[in-house]
Amino acid sequence: MLTGWVESLLAGIKTVNQMLTAGIAITAFSLLIYALTFNLRDRVARSFAIILLSVVVIFTSEAIQSTVQTQALVELFLRLQWVGIVFLPASYLQLSDALLVTAGRPSRGRRQIVVRAMYIFSAGFLVLLAYGYLVGPLQLNAQPAPHLQRTIWTEVFTAYYLIIMLIAGLNFIRAYGRMLTRSGRRRMFYLMAGATAPALGSYPYLLFGSTFASHYPFIFWSTATIINFIVGALIIVMAYAVAFFGVSWPDRVVKSRLFKWIMRGPVTASLALAVLTLVRRSGETFGLAYNAFVPVSMVATVLTMEHIITILAPLWERTLFFGGDRAELLLLQNLDERLLTQGDLRQFLEAILAAVRDHMQSPSAFVAALDDSGLSLLINAGRPFLEKDHLSEALQEIKEDGRSEFLWNNTWILPLRSRRTTEMDMDQIPPLLGLLGVARQHSQPLESDQRQALWLLADRAALALEDRQLQQRVFRSLEEIEPQVEMIQRIRALGRYDSTTALAEELGPASDIAEWVREALNHYWGGPKLTDSPLMKLRVVQETAKGEYDGNMPNALRAILKKAVEHVRPEGERRFTTEWILYNILDLKFIEGRKVREVAGRLAMSEADLYRKQRVAVEAVTKAILEMETNITPNQEDD
Repeated sequence: MLTGWVESLLAGIKTVNQMLTAGIAITAFSLLIYALTFNLRDRVARSFAIILLSVVVIFTSEAIQSTVQTQALVELFLRLQWVGIVFLPASYLQLSDALLVTAGRPSRGRRQIVVRAMYIFSAGFLVLLAYGYLVGPLQLNAQPAPHLQRTIWTEVFTAYYLIIMLIAGLNFIRAYGRMLTRSGRRRMFYLMAGATAPALGSYPYLLFGSTFASHYPFIFWSTATIINFIVGALIIVMAYAVAFFGVSWPDRVVKSRLFKWIMRGPVTASLALAVLTLVRRSGETFGLAYNAFVPVSMVATVLTMEHIITILAPLWERTLFFGGDRAELLLLQNLDERLLTQGDLRQFLEAILAAVRDHMQSPSAFVAALDDSGLSLLINAGRPFLEKDHLSEALQEIKEDGRSEFLWNNTWILPLRSRRTTEMDMDQIPPLLGLLGVARQHSQPLESDQRQALWLLADRAALALEDRQLQQRVFRSLEEIEPQVEMIQRIRALGRYDSTTALAEELGPASDIAEWVREALNHYWGGPKLTDSPLMKLRVVQETAKGEYDGNMPNALRAILKKAVEHVRPEGERRFTTEWILYNILDLKFIEGRKVREVAGRLAMSEADLYRKQRVAVEAVTKAILEMETNITPNQEDD
């Protein structure tokens, strides 16, 4: 009776262990995709990706091997499992070397040689595995589970495994000792703790075939289950620590993005797999190897988890990741959700013009906006009745002290003025934002109720135009500070692990030079930002002025800017496609001098997106100018 109870308990432990093994495989694969997507260019992240790949091979092979029935498949997946185990020591050593480099202790060549030598040794063990020397034939009915027979080379590899892991651990400790900031030491500690996960997770498989494992299967499987549970948690801790390497995002962004990915990926998939396994095995007790509840339960689990994540994501972001900056971040979050885009503005004004035409029984109406470059037609409803060139004539009819509507070319014109005033300017005429025009029908007079309704709608249109102007100023401010913010975030990210190198980093064209280029492009056809630009000090500009423009520096700088813009131009005939978007922005906005709204409409994008793409385009022009400067330097030295 006792033996049967122990066997049932052992079977339950094995089932839990199988689900944990599959969960670890899912988690490792999900985190591998995350690492390959967001920070693959960093050495630490690349090394971590190799470790995750080994873990995926080990635990996926183990999870599949525990479910297959034929002897050939069992042996195949057990050998595939050893492929992942063989490369773990070398990948750990590579990770420890990358951490030392990040901490400001670059290799003089010796550590790199050792890392490459360990990969060669791992490849040698892989050859031994292929020819059946590393592990022997399959022991199908052996305890504690089917495994490959141990050989003398298995013992050699076990010693090699332990020695390399010990060396990698010492390198981790050295890297931790070089951390000067609190956040760097904390995350390095997380990384060191999480780094024990793959080592712990793979080591039990090295015990297969040992005397202890065969004589004490209950202790072995209990220990393996506990280790797998710890491994699943530690892999996430390790991924959390590595997620900060190679990225300049704020900490809250890294944490939120990783947490959401873990919830949507590993947690949801592992939970769905666990529910599917339990439902399937519950059905087997009733003689149903497969029943309709299996797919239903899996789909229901996935949909329920996705719904819970969608509902709770804003809550956990505010609670866990916003910290003391909650007020500012909530303001930005609300701004993102309630931002009045160009499309939103057009929809709102279209609704207003529809109401205006309905009240006035008018065939057409329009709204024109006033900005730095003058008055421009923003939206027209109904049949066209007004040319863009005539808008300036309508603007001239508005008297300085006029606040009421007036009739112009058989069209009622309502000045749209700012609604935001302070106590200091209560007696002043509010600034003009634009015009609302509605065509008069058959010389009909403007009745009192029509006038009241018309002005109510005009006030709402004025409010929308005022918000539009405020948002444009915000976008311009963000465009100006974005390079500096990016620079600070990059230095802050590097300073977590190596403050000296981060503060001494060459900033390149992401700071002042790019700003000078942008200002010169804005005054391309004349203005102080071009004629007094610091770019005049560049040798390429000076040489161009001497050789081609008789010493005229502004014309020389204009020619260099034009040449740099053409450098961004793709080959072939000009098109309005994705690969041409940077050149089209530069040409339309700066060379042709068109308005932001007109360029955005021509390129079918929002103004906010245009400003973001414009920054990338200006950086490309900056790099082209710096390349010209570099290429002309040797000739100047020869002179």
